[in-house]
Amino acid sequence: MPSDKKYLELLSREFPNIAATTTEIINLEAILNLPKATEHFVSDIHGEYEAFQHVLRNGSGNIKEKIREIFYNRLSQKEMNTLATLIYYPKEKIQLILKECETQEEINDWYRVTLSRLIELCVFAASKYTRSKVRKALPQEFAYIIEELLSKDDKFLNKDAYYNEIISSIIALDRGQEFVVAISLLIQRLVVDHLHVLGDIYDRGPYPAKIVDRLMKHHSLDIQWGNHDILWMGAASGSAVCIANVLRISARYDNLEIIEDAYGISLRQLLTFVETTYPERKGSCFEPKLDPDKPPYYEEEVRQLAKIQQAIAVIQFKLEAQSIRRNPDFQMEHRMLLDKIDYEKGTITLDGVEYELDNTDFPTIDPKDPYSLTPEEQAVMDRLVYAFTHSEKLQLHVSFLINNGSMYLVYNDNLLYHGCVPLEEDGSFMALELGGKKYAGKALFDMFDEAIRKGFLNRKRQNTTKYLDLIWYLWTGPVSPLFGKGKMTTFERYYIKDKTTHKENKNPYYRLRENEDTVLAILEEFGVSAQNGHIINGHTPVKEKAGEDPIKANGRLLVIDGGYSKAYQETTGLGGYTLLNNSYGMQLVAHQPFSSKKDAIMNESDIVSTRRVVDLELERKKVADTDTGKKLCEQIEDLKDLLRAYREGELKEKI
Repeated sequence: MPSDKKYLELLSREFPNIAATTTEIINLEAILNLPKATEHFVSDIHGEYEAFQHVLRNGSGNIKEKIREIFYNRLSQKEMNTLATLIYYPKEKIQLILKECETQEEINDWYRVTLSRLIELCVFAASKYTRSKVRKALPQEFAYIIEELLSKDDKFLNKDAYYNEIISSIIALDRGQEFVVAISLLIQRLVVDHLHVLGDIYDRGPYPAKIVDRLMKHHSLDIQWGNHDILWMGAASGSAVCIANVLRISARYDNLEIIEDAYGISLRQLLTFVETTYPERKGSCFEPKLDPDKPPYYEEEVRQLAKIQQAIAVIQFKLEAQSIRRNPDFQMEHRMLLDKIDYEKGTITLDGVEYELDNTDFPTIDPKDPYSLTPEEQAVMDRLVYAFTHSEKLQLHVSFLINNGSMYLVYNDNLLYHGCVPLEEDGSFMALELGGKKYAGKALFDMFDEAIRKGFLNRKRQNTTKYLDLIWYLWTGPVSPLFGKGKMTTFERYYIKDKTTHKENKNPYYRLRENEDTVLAILEEFGVSAQNGHIINGHTPVKEKAGEDPIKANGRLLVIDGGYSKAYQETTGLGGYTLLNNSYGMQLVAHQPFSSKKDAIMNESDIVSTRRVVDLELERKKVADTDTGKKLCEQIEDLKDLLRAYREGELKEKI
C-alpha cells in the first residue's frame, strides 16, 4: 500500500541500507531476551522527604539484597551494613570514615578495597542492561573510567595491571571521594529501572516541594495523582475552593512554610484579615496538630495557626456551597451546612437532630445569606488566586505532575491508581451523571483526567470554572475515585463534639476489593489481562496492628500506602509498604518507621524491612514479556518489512 511505502521511506532515513537494518534487528531481538528490569512502587509520601529519600536510595532494600548476594560469604554483617550506608549517603559517610583513618596509607587502602567492592557491585547491577543503556546512565565526569572498569573480566589476567593502575591513579590524583560518590549514585540508579508514585506527595509532612524537586531529577517514573495532590493542582489552576482547603490543611498541620518559603506565596493579607476579624482565640476545635519533634511552640504561634484555620475554614464552606449550587449534578446539597445553623442558639440541625456547636464565633456570616463572601474575604481570595497561579515554582511543579501523571495507568499487566473504583453495593460501577451523560468505571477516570488537564492548561483563560469545580469534586465528591467516601465531615469535626456526626462511610469498593471476582471485573473494565493482572492501590493506610492484610483478593490487589506520614503510624503500627516487581516476580516490602537521616548515617540504622513474595515467576520474565517488549516487537516487524523492501528492490539502499 502507498501509505506503507511512505512509512518505510521515512524509516529508511534512520536505517539506510541492509547492513544498518539487520544490525538493528539483531540488537532489538537480543534486548528482548534480557531479564525484565526492576520496577519500584511507592505511595502516600505526604511530604516526608527524608523517609522517602531513604527508600529511594536503598531501593526498598534492593541494594542491601544485592550486597548480600555478592558478599554473603566474604563480608561480615557490619561490613555489608557500612557498604550499604556508603551507597545510600556517599558524601556524608565518606567524611565519617576518613576521620577514623590515622594515616594517608590507611585512607589509600580503604579507597582501594572500597572501590573494588563498589565496582563489583556495579557490574552486577548493570548486568541486566545493554551496554548502551548503562552508558547513558554513567556520570559524565567519570563515564570513560567507569565503562572501562565495568568491562573487567576476572577470568583473564591480561589487563589486571591496567585496571589496578586506573584505581591507583584515581586515589593518587585525590579523586577517590568524587569517584565513590559517582559510582554509588550509579548503583542507586541501576538497581531500580522505573519508579511508580501512586499519589499523595502533598500535605501532612513539611517537604512536598523537596520531594517534587527530587522526582524531577529521576531518570524514569510515572505518577498517579492522589486526592491531596489534586488539591494543590486545583490551587495552582486557580480554584479558590482548592486554595482554601490547601491553606486550612497547611495551618492545621503547621506547614504554612511550604506556601510561603517553598512557593513564595505571601500570606500577609490573609494574616491581616485574620487578626482584624478574629481578634480572640475561642474554643479548642481549631487547635493545630503540632509535631512533637519540633522545638517548643510559642503560644502566639499556636494562637495564630488556630485563627487562620477558623477564618479559612469558614471561607472554604462558603466556596464549597457556591460550587455545589453551580453544579446540581454533583448532588451534594446536603453538604451545605451554614444555613442549618441557629446562630442565636448556637446549634445546628442535621438529619432532624439538633447539636450544640463547639464554637459559635461567625463574624463574617450573614445568617440571611450565609454563603456570600464578605468584601474582605473576597479580596483575600482574589489575592491568593493570583499568587497561586503566578508562583513560578508551584506552576513548574504542577506542570511536572500534569506531564508525568494521570488518574490511572496500565503498565506491564498491572493497573495502578491511588484511591478506588467507585462501586455500588452490588459491585456494579457507580456512575456520576453530568449534563445528562453518565460516567462510570474507566470512563469516569478518563473524564476526570481530561478535566484536570483542561483546568490547568487553560488556567489563565476565562470559563474554566466547570473544570475547576470537577477538580474540587475529586477531593470530596461521593463518586470521586480519589475520595472514596459518601461525604467529608470537615465541618462536623471542627464544630460538633458528638463523634457520631464525624463518621465518613467508605465506598463499597473498600469491602468488595477483598473479593477476587470484583477485582477481575475491574481489571477487565480497564483492559488488563485477567490471567496475569494485578491492581496496585494506595490511599488507605493498612492497619497491620489490627490484623489487616495488604494482599487482597487472592493476591490480585495490593495496597501499598507508604505510611510515611507520622500521623498514621500509631494507627497502622508500621511505616507502610512499597512494592518491587522484577524478573523473578513481585515482592511486597513492609517497612518500620524511619528514624532520621543522621541516625542512618551515623549508626547505619537502615529501615527494617520485611519482604513477602506476592507472585513468584516459574520462568524468569524477560523484556519480551513487558510493555517495552511489545513495542520492540512492533519495531522489529517494521524493520523486517524494510529489509524485505530492500531485498526485493522496492527501496534502494543508500551507501
